[in-house]
Amino acid sequence: MESVHRLRKIKQPDEPLSRAYRAGIISTVAVFFRHAAVAEWDDVPARPLITHADVPRVVERVPRFIPEDQLGPVMGQVRSLDCPLQRCALLVARWNGARRTEIRKLHLDCLDAYPDGTPRLRLAAGKALKERTVPLHEEAADAIRALVALWQVQHDRGIHDSDLGRPVRYLFLRNGGLAGPDYLFANPLRAICQELGILNGVGKPAIHPHRFRHTLGTQLAERGARVQTIMKVLGHKSPGMSMTYTHISDPTVLADYQAVLTPGAVIAGPLADTLRSGQLDQDALDWLKTNFYKTELELGRCLRLPQEGPCECDLYLSCAKFVTTPQYAPRLRDRLCVERQLITDARDRSWEREIQRHQRIADRIASLLDDLGEPHDQPAD
Repeated sequence: MESVHRLRKIKQPDEPLSRAYRAGIISTVAVFFRHAAVAEWDDVPARPLITHADVPRVVERVPRFIPEDQLGPVMGQVRSLDCPLQRCALLVARWNGARRTEIRKLHLDCLDAYPDGTPRLRLAAGKALKERTVPLHEEAADAIRALVALWQVQHDRGIHDSDLGRPVRYLFLRNGGLAGPDYLFANPLRAICQELGILNGVGKPAIHPHRFRHTLGTQLAERGARVQTIMKVLGHKSPGMSMTYTHISDPTVLADYQAVLTPGAVIAGPLADTLRSGQLDQDALDWLKTNFYKTELELGRCLRLPQEGPCECDLYLSCAKFVTTPQYAPRLRDRLCVERQLITDARDRSWEREIQRHQRIADRIASLLDDLGEPHDQPAD
């Protein structure tokens, strides 16, 4: 494991191996020791020699979708490409989200239609070695029809497909063979990014073909598509892969965030004045933007940062970092009703300390409802 950390890439000797590659090597060694322990080999202890703590942690990145201000100009350039192969391949990538290996191996008869006339695309077996049919945008369908019309006048025998075991007439042919992924995707996108000035920090094109796949997944999630639909369209094997797009596009988190942190939001609590005056420091704001869903409590939100440690307040209603919004008003009223019942019960039992404790909580909740402009009692149905 120590030597793995010192290894360097073959093509870039100055750079260490990636974390994912090192994690794969260490995981393989861990599996070897586990099997050796199960087989009761001599000199192999029964305890785990390598655990998850020894594996380098890998950053869990969110999908890199293409922003709307870049997507429009890029697609305008794609539609004006001279090569029909490149134009068709990129339009299918934009409107279908398929992998490059699936698109370049499309068959000549890949397009048909649903009963209502919506174009339907049969994708070739790619990474998962599984064909699937998905809906297709009319613009991409028109590009495929134009390409099919171009090849139908030629009577070729097709190319042998090793996966299917028979000759297949492919859609993307160039110089008698399958067009390469660089020709279909990378080369035109590189020229488009150079022309539009869409470059990353080191001057390379900022848009690669796989970002069309991330863009479609994100748009489906933002417009309310079910996880099963995203799995079907993108060809995911597990729901967890598709859930990535729903997490970054969760409208509930966005609405809660806007209800608390946007200017003019109706809020109450000890932190309300700090938020209204914009005195929240940038580090705290950056953390909240990324982890806002972690701050929810029963009656509001606690905007305490991880570096501040756990909350030491016995009752978070009096915490200096507590804030609530009108969304939690029904819960506040329910809690106020419970506290009033507890006060009545404590009076019947002559428990003075309990009366005082529940009265303070009831007064605090009533004050929060007043700050929110909400009534104390539940509205009649």
